[in-house]
Amino acid sequence: MLGGVVLLGSSVQRLAGIGFGLLASPGLVLLMGPVQGVALVNCAGVVIGIAGLATSWRQVQLRTMLPLVAAAALTVPLGAWLALRLPEPVLLTGFGGLVTAAVLLVMCGARVRALHGRGGAVAAGAASGFLNSAAGTGGPALSLYAVNAGWTAVEFVPNAQFYGLVVNFMSAAAKGLPHLTRPAWLLVAGTMAVGIVLGHLLAARTPEKGARRIILGLALIGGVATAAKGLWLLV
Repeated sequence: MLGGVVLLGSSVQRLAGIGFGLLASPGLVLLMGPVQGVALVNCAGVVIGIAGLATSWRQVQLRTMLPLVAAAALTVPLGAWLALRLPEPVLLTGFGGLVTAAVLLVMCGARVRALHGRGGAVAAGAASGFLNSAAGTGGPALSLYAVNAGWTAVEFVPNAQFYGLVVNFMSAAAKGLPHLTRPAWLLVAGTMAVGIVLGHLLAARTPEKGARRIILGLALIGGVATAAKGLWLLV
């Protein structure tokens, strides 16, 4: 189960620039608990970001990404602090609710006036950094900014990979590595490598709209399931 979740998430992340957190986080949280599951998402995001940027780093718009990353750096510690202190049922319910709400906003193509220009970049980066550190799902906030900024898919993927690499590194540094056995680490590394290669091969063959619908549909299911488990434990 762990290997399958990592394989699916890493394939989608390499294909679309985001998606590992949305797809893998609910499954990993249910398997490992909210703190350890999100910590693994953050570590995996660093590796996948490095792999993706190996061939696309020249397309990163550093001037555009600077306010996003700087704002995220301020909110990552707050997300990590909350994740380490809240009870598990509360984390599961909040995590599931955040994922579900974020997916629905992206599905609706929400356009927010506040997400324009440098101020919009700061707002999106702050929200994304907090959500990435607390729940492993910083991608939707970045997607909403990209939609409002009018980015094309070609522009979005390398910049999202750069952003994910930096912010996941900060999140992992704030919380530390997940506690896995050596066989589990080997399983994660192997399935992630296969997923990255698979995502690279599929990138040129998968229609953008079709891939987007699959990603968001699976993420929505995962978010609802996680919130339901959290509510069940609270009751």
